[in-house]
Amino acid sequence: MTTPRPVLGVAMVLASAGLFAVNGTVSKLVLRAGLDAPQLTLLRAAGAVIGLLVLSVLLRPGARRLRATPGQLPLLIGYGLAGFFAVPMLYFVAISRLPVGIGLLFEYTAPLLVALWARFGQRHRVRPRLWAGLALSLVGLGCVAEVWGELKLDGLGVLAGLGAAVFLAAYYVLGAHGTARRDTLSLCTWAFGASAVAGLLTRAVTVGTGGWEPLAADTEGGVPVALLCAYTVVLGSIAPYLLVAGAMRHLPATSVGIIGMAEPVLASAVAWVVIGPGEALNTAQLTGGLLVLVGVALAETARVAPARTTAPPAHGTVPPAPDTAPGAHGTVPPAQDTVPPAPDAATVPPGAGRTASRPARPGPGPAG
Repeated sequence: MTTPRPVLGVAMVLASAGLFAVNGTVSKLVLRAGLDAPQLTLLRAAGAVIGLLVLSVLLRPGARRLRATPGQLPLLIGYGLAGFFAVPMLYFVAISRLPVGIGLLFEYTAPLLVALWARFGQRHRVRPRLWAGLALSLVGLGCVAEVWGELKLDGLGVLAGLGAAVFLAAYYVLGAHGTARRDTLSLCTWAFGASAVAGLLTRAVTVGTGGWEPLAADTEGGVPVALLCAYTVVLGSIAPYLLVAGAMRHLPATSVGIIGMAEPVLASAVAWVVIGPGEALNTAQLTGGLLVLVGVALAETARVAPARTTAPPAHGTVPPAPDTAPGAHGTVPPAQDTVPPAPDAATVPPGAGRTASRPARPGPGPAG
């Protein structure tokens, strides 16, 4: 068993947060260049599934890892549609109408929804700080929206951000109940595949809504749009997912989630530098953003892990679902709040994420 290296795990989480943060600005530039949210979602998913298929074939045990039984398909498809299609598309709509940092803050409320589901839907015990976290986050969102005056935020953008949070929470719940039997690489490949198919179907029923001409154009700053799209696939999707998956070999899931909350801060800074003052947050919004992040951290640490026992479950009872960690809009699968065992020989080298045929235990992520 490989000895966990927490410092390496922290570095991997921060690197993934940085890549996701830059991806928010890159995606917004692509949207400004003329592609719409469904088109960008399709490009991202199609490119990512191709890249992951190549990795699946090249790394042991090869394409065998992608096998799935008919009974597994509903979960795999639903998992992909929720976390890899609906979340990124709504996120793209949100950041096309809101500053990138604000769009992320609305989506970052997903862990609160998961904690509430654990309390009321699954009847799990939670610590009292859950309610303090919920209150802080609601106050923080009110500050971000500046509800004491005229609402300055685009209504559709706010709804899209909150919708992304709902689907991200559903993605966490689905993952906690059914992804433990698949490795990270095969899981992400199936999920991106489902997203790509959904994107193609969406494109088919909305034909004529937008052409692909912007792919051959440049942004206002002279950067080729095609190059930015390549970033969203390679460095905005595949690389950060695998980095977070690798970090889960060295850190508990809750730690990964809390460290990953650097993403909205980094995303706001990158957007302000690259796009301009329109992405800047005023004092009230910065304060609100801080309250949201503190509230999410409180909620993430509020769930009480079920008591472990060495006795077998009686009368066919089902073990409780594992705890989940926030992946922001990167939408990496949830994980147990323990450091996972070292992968077997079928792995990517350290720093590239797990690809063994063992249960998946990665920590977004974001859809960004």
